[in-house]
Amino acid sequence: MDPTGATAGKAVQDAYQDGNVLAGPLSEIFAVDLTAAVSRCAHCGSTGPVAALRVYGHAPSLVARCPHCGEVVLRIVRAPGNAWLDMRGTVALAVPLDTD
Repeated sequence: MDPTGATAGKAVQDAYQDGNVLAGPLSEIFAVDLTAAVSRCAHCGSTGPVAALRVYGHAPSLVARCPHCGEVVLRIVRAPGNAWLDMRGTVALAVPLDTD
């Protein structure tokens, strides 16, 4: 066991799921599936589908981080009667729409 806790911290840092885990919470807020949307990271400018974000669920909220730079792209906090969505780590979100 590491007395500094560095090993445990690294294990927690590596314990993430992909952005598909956001589908349920985001479907409570938006009428379209946002995991297929393309986001642009406010920190490094990389783009990719929301489903490719690294989502950490052991915080009081879901925290989605950029797979390229590791910065926070969005957070979702679910409370009784409210859902709080923090997207300050996202410059833009391109949502595919059915054009038929």
